[in-house]
Amino acid sequence: MKFLFILIISTSLNALELSTGASNASVYFISPDDEESIAEKVIVRFGLENFGVAPAGINMAQTGHHHLIIDTNLPPLDQPIPADENHIHFGKGQTEIELKLSKGTHTLQLLLGDFRHIPHNPPIYSKRITVQVN
Repeated sequence: MKFLFILIISTSLNALELSTGASNASVYFISPDDEESIAEKVIVRFGLENFGVAPAGINMAQTGHHHLIIDTNLPPLDQPIPADENHIHFGKGQTEIELKLSKGTHTLQLLLGDFRHIPHNPPIYSKRITVQVN
């Protein structure tokens, strides 16, 4: 019985249906620019083309919400996006944040998630940029 329960749960997780993305959609940084030197506190602004922004929990076609990936690689693109210090969620539909980073070199990347915080198919993510905090 225990084995059957584990099998059902693992099968349902593997069969997670991904929300439909758009091949012409793109997410990008409005600011800062790649290779820019920035202050410890910076306003990071997100852009999105050919797709819409909707808060988490709102299941509306061709929409999603932003996730900012800091100093790490993209997470698995068929699972919920983690929520930790390297994966910042913008589940209310926000398109900017005042971010405080430590001095040094940092990478930033955007990943759009659906109403469940899961990337679309195809996934919509930005180029990874590098910033230098003075």
